[in-house]
Amino acid sequence: MSDPQRVASFGDGGGWGPPASVGRRLRLLAPVVLSFLIQVPAALWMTVRAAHHGASGLLILHLALAIAGPLALLAARRLPGPTVAVVTGFALLDVLTTPVPGPPYVALAFAVVGAVARGAMVWAAISVGIGWAAALLIGTVIDRFWFPGAIVAVTVALALCFALGAGLRTRGARRAQMQAEARRRQQSAEERERVRIARELHDVLGHALSQMNVQASVGLHLFDKDPEQARAALQNVKNTSKLALEEVRGVLGVLREGEAPLVPQAELAELPRLIAGLTSPGLDVALDDRLGDGAPSRAAQFAAYRIVQEALTNIVRHSGAAHARVVLERRGERLVVTVSDDGRGFGGADPVDAGHGGVLGMRERAGLLGGSIRFQDGEAGGAMVIADLPWGRAS
Repeated sequence: MSDPQRVASFGDGGGWGPPASVGRRLRLLAPVVLSFLIQVPAALWMTVRAAHHGASGLLILHLALAIAGPLALLAARRLPGPTVAVVTGFALLDVLTTPVPGPPYVALAFAVVGAVARGAMVWAAISVGIGWAAALLIGTVIDRFWFPGAIVAVTVALALCFALGAGLRTRGARRAQMQAEARRRQQSAEERERVRIARELHDVLGHALSQMNVQASVGLHLFDKDPEQARAALQNVKNTSKLALEEVRGVLGVLREGEAPLVPQAELAELPRLIAGLTSPGLDVALDDRLGDGAPSRAAQFAAYRIVQEALTNIVRHSGAAHARVVLERRGERLVVTVSDDGRGFGGADPVDAGHGGVLGMRERAGLLGGSIRFQDGEAGGAMVIADLPWGRAS
């Protein structure tokens, strides 16, 4: 029973109704009960009537075969191939020995359908083929007369059983495929969510730690020379750590069902505070906001904020720059964000290969909105990060 299609068709998660365990029992026991109800009462009635005439020997065998066939169906789930072979043997013996016509041996039909549906097509074809040929040949030898109409009817009925079993197997295969696709989609969505959370945490923590490192260095440097400036630097460290904790809680809040973020998503209005926290005696950061009264969509603002945050973090970490500049402008229906510095620049190398952290996350943020981002060296030296984002809601 390792065949996933067989499982999907006849049990273990692929049931036709809840609960699954009840559905599996019904699918196993229903053929047994129906076979009993059709075969056994008729065989019992014929046996009782024959007992009054003293000719009940073969009918007792007929009754035993009527009981044995349905009981054999109990093994159909685990051993569908051997089950159809055994039931075919019972049916052959029944049709060759029954002295008077009775109801059809429906246990064989259930065995064929179950075997084909569970993947034992070869067992079913060989067993039924041999059994049907043997019935015709042996019947001819023992002068058993077969009506041509009956031969055609039985042949058609067996063919329909094979077709029904094949249909159930195809249906089970489709169900298994749909379930596998649903699991893949769920895993893909979970993976995307993990990547998104990891990207948010990288941006928040990377920026906060870089900013705290800069301010702590300033505080240590000015501790004896300018206590007031050192105190201000330490206050910035405190404020930055507090804000970072709030943002981390907000990001992780989505992991708890029904919990909303503790802080709103960052917007362009938060850029002055972001830049003020990075400005220090060793680095001057200027903001050139050319947007006027207009404002892009929330999604564009959030992506632009994170891109600026990551770009400034990389400037602090890698560039050795003394000045940095952030420019916000609208070009048609596009928001263009430019972050430049006078540091070492990229030197013509891809920033991913150069080891500048967060570049992939910046590209993903722009790409998810239908925008783009470029990394290049400035004409007067230093590096430039240029993000082109849709002004309105992304399609």
